[in-house]
Amino acid sequence: MAVAPATPNRWAIAWSGVIVMILAGTVYAWSNFTQPLIASFGWSSTQASLVFGIAIFALGIGAVIGGRWQDQVGPRTVTITGIVLWGIGNLLAAVGPHEIWWWDVTYGVIGGLGNGMAYITPVATVTKWFPDKRGLASGMVVMGFGFGAFIYGFVLKAIPGFVTASKDAGAYADAKSAAVVAGTPFDAVAHAMTAADISTIMTVFLASGIVYAIIGGLAAMLLQNPPEGYTVGGVANAAASHEGSYTPAQVLRTPQLYLLWLMLFLNVVAGILIVSNAVPIIRELISKGVTDPDAIKALTGTAISAYAFVAVFNALGRFFWGAVSDRIGRNMVLVCIYACQVVIFFLLPGFHSVPLVLFAFAIILACYGGGFGTMPSFNADYFGTKFLGQNYGYIITAWGLGGLVGPYIAGAVKDRTGSFSGALMPMAVMLLCAIVLPFITKKPAPAPATG
Repeated sequence: MAVAPATPNRWAIAWSGVIVMILAGTVYAWSNFTQPLIASFGWSSTQASLVFGIAIFALGIGAVIGGRWQDQVGPRTVTITGIVLWGIGNLLAAVGPHEIWWWDVTYGVIGGLGNGMAYITPVATVTKWFPDKRGLASGMVVMGFGFGAFIYGFVLKAIPGFVTASKDAGAYADAKSAAVVAGTPFDAVAHAMTAADISTIMTVFLASGIVYAIIGGLAAMLLQNPPEGYTVGGVANAAASHEGSYTPAQVLRTPQLYLLWLMLFLNVVAGILIVSNAVPIIRELISKGVTDPDAIKALTGTAISAYAFVAVFNALGRFFWGAVSDRIGRNMVLVCIYACQVVIFFLLPGFHSVPLVLFAFAIILACYGGGFGTMPSFNADYFGTKFLGQNYGYIITAWGLGGLVGPYIAGAVKDRTGSFSGALMPMAVMLLCAIVLPFITKKPAPAPATG
């Protein structure tokens, strides 16, 4: 008599997805590199921010591609391809010309597309394995993405050459900002980075790309979809739950898709404005009123350490809000996420002590991550799980576009005013208006059978 194959351990699959997500989530550590790259290659804040913005925009496109592809071939092939492309994008950025277009293409387009493919597959896969704990499971996996910047931040802090390069870049940024405020020419040569600084920065990107491809590829090999008819105690089997699933064509005709898209987009614009320039924004806030040049330079190390510490809240927020949404509902969680950020963005320009700034960033990052911890379950609740990969991929394009808009606003305000502060109040107003969206978004009826 034939023996049925054993069902894989769903927690092992979930943890392999978390590892992939940690490696992909290092994209959120970009703010550690903005000032060093600006100082090394003479880029503007807008250009440096847009490399990250393009990567997040490409991530959204990669999520759609990966979501559709994994619905056809399963998650393993798609995830391996994605995480390897993310590694290649970092590697090529380091070894090619130090021109902004090259970084836009390599780190931005190639790396971003791969990152999106690597992101969507673990989310979709693990959500299918945990029909009884969708919010908790999807929150756990996307928590890994948030942990990427937290872990990577401590790695960067442990590299003496990178800390030195960051301090030199901070001095460059201070001199440039002072010139913008005073309306005088900036002497870039006098504040140029050393050859050792630039070499260290490029080596970090090169080594990171290799690690992403190798370790991420190995972890991705464990990913697979649950067997046909898979279920757990107290939950309807997969075949039954698929009966009300929306096809990708059907979901595009529902207003709920666009409301969910808008809710994620607005949360991303606000959060990623902070994420994309977190280290320089922290440095700017805590240096307010400090006049001693040596003290200001030392604050660069403080800013790097501060962001490395609070970046964990991007991860914890994904898990926390995802789990809470199982209890109080996805809509109410989004209301809470928006409301918390409204208060913080209104108050943040007046925060200058390290504890207050860390508190504010922790709340913003937790709420930013919470949007991603809640949306996969939102999508599964509204449109079913049969086509979860592609349907959620549509919503993730909001992340892509928001990832382009937020960093552009931050960089443009900085270039024009010499400060990031002018971008904070408009975010508070935007989020205040967004609170109405969860109240008008209602679950659609189950989709009609497609035959």
